[in-house]
Parts: sequence; C-alpha cells; structure tokens
Amino acid sequence: MNSTATPAATDTPAPKNSAKIEREDHKLEKRLCREMGQAIADYNMIEDGDRVMVCLSGGKDSYALLDILMKLQQRAPIHFELIAVNLDQKQPGFPAEVLPNYLSQLGIKFHIETQDTYSVVKKVIPEGKTMCSLCSRLRRGILYKVAKELGCNKIALGHHRDDILQTLLLNMFFGAKLKGMPAKLVSDNGEFMVIRPLAYVPEKDLIRWAQVRQFPIIPCTLCGSQENLQRQNMKAMLQDWDKRFPGRINNMLTALQNVVPSHLMDRQLFPFETLKTTGVADANGDTAFDEEELPLTPATLPGEQIIQLMPGAD
Repeated sequence: MNSTATPAATDTPAPKNSAKIEREDHKLEKRLCREMGQAIADYNMIEDGDRVMVCLSGGKDSYALLDILMKLQQRAPIHFELIAVNLDQKQPGFPAEVLPNYLSQLGIKFHIETQDTYSVVKKVIPEGKTMCSLCSRLRRGILYKVAKELGCNKIALGHHRDDILQTLLLNMFFGAKLKGMPAKLVSDNGEFMVIRPLAYVPEKDLIRWAQVRQFPIIPCTLCGSQENLQRQNMKAMLQDWDKRFPGRINNMLTALQNVVPSHLMDRQLFPFETLKTTGVADANGDTAFDEEELPLTPATLPGEQIIQLMPGAD
C-alpha cells in the first residue's frame, strides 16, 4: 500500500477557506441589517405597537425581507409583531406545503390565503400578453382584505433598490412620468401603510443571502416566465451600468432623495408661470449646475467622452 497517496478529491475544504466564507457571510448579514435598519429609520416605517403583515411569495426577496425583519425585531428597542402572509394563487404545480413547513420551523405567526387568481388572469389576458398588471391588482386587493382581517396596520413588501430604479426607468421611458416606487406610502384604499424595508438593498446581495440561508425558493410560473417584459430590459441595463460604472446605481437611488423641483419642469410642483425676477442673488438659481462639476471618471462619463474632454485629445 502506498502511504504517500494524495488526498481524495472529496476531502473537505481547508479550515482557512471555511473561515473566510463564514466571515464574508457575517459581513453580508451585518450589511443587510444595517441597510434595512437605515431605511426603516429614515422613513419611520415601523413604530412601537405595529402589527406588520410581511408578504411572502416564495421568492428570494420576500424570504430575505422576513429573515432580516426577524433579526431586527430581536434587537429593536420597540415592540412590534410580524405576521407572514402568503397568497396561494393556485398556479399549476405550486408546492403548497413548502411555505407552511418553512414558517412552522421558524416559529412565526403566519397565514396562507388561497385564492384562484391564476384562472382569472389566464382567462382574461390573451396568450402572450403581459399578465403582471392584472395579477398585481387582484393580489393587492386580496392582501388588503387579509391585512384587515388579521388586524395589521402595516404591509411590508419585498421590493429592493433595483426594483425601485427599474420602476423609475419604466415610468420615464414608457409612461412619460418621473415616478418611482416609494419606500413608504398609504395603500390605495387609505387603510394601511405600505412599507419597503429593502429599499436600500441591492439585488445582488439578496441573491447571495438566499444562497447562504438556503431558502426554499418557489418559482413563479405565471409572470416569471414572461422574459420579454420591458422590466427585464431595464434590469439588464442597470446590471450593465453597475458593472461598467461602479457607483452609478447608488447615485440614481440617492437622486430620488435629492429632488430639486425648481430645476425640473413640473408646473404642479413649482410656480414657473408666476416666477419673477427679484434682483437678489440666489444660490439655487441658474448657477446651481455650474457649482456641481462632475469628476471625469468612468462612474460619470463613458470612456469615449472622457477622452474627448481631455486637453490635447484629438
């Protein structure tokens, strides 16, 4: 027998690598808690005594939403309740046992609402057409009803930073509106506060966290298969920008929090028609843009433009 044989390929990884992965996972958890906690604080999303309905679809985002909210709940100086709610839309092949089993293991209060919206959407929407709009409206109405029955005053949704920016671009390009997806707003019926605690969290971190936590992901067979949706195009564009121009995506989100109505063109937000000269210098006047020179870096300008603006460039 050869005593110098090399270890088998199935040997466990070296402890050093395991420790490194563990440190990275811990850093990711801290970052997710910090970003969600900051969003909750910035927009006063959750207050003492709140009863929060956490909408759980079975996707990575809503799993992470519940997971991080539960961690923050343990550390929060205030008391609030969390109730996980899933709407079983009776999609063919939907594994109805997955979420109840998962939530039972967590030991959290939960409610499964069963409504056959799948048949309604398939019946009303022609084959090949976008189903998301109708599906969303039906789902929203049902969730409002459930929130009222459960005595919840807040509804938490799993939309993240990238969802918010995709919505902004969709509304600009196809709806001719400068409108996004706010971190907090009153529900359509005026009865509930809708919150998005993941508003500051990038999707790539949620993808990684889903792998770390090994969430039992349930794919959506209704709208998730419609890859021709314009939202997919917006997502691809943002991902491309994030790779080529680091920092651009975060700047876009920050821009939504730094709106200057006088330098846009909405007559409902600023009285352009009655604007008068005053003879007094105004720091927010026409010189505002001159004072905010952007650095010539890949994060602000494509490479070709940088070369053209450099002294001595051809």
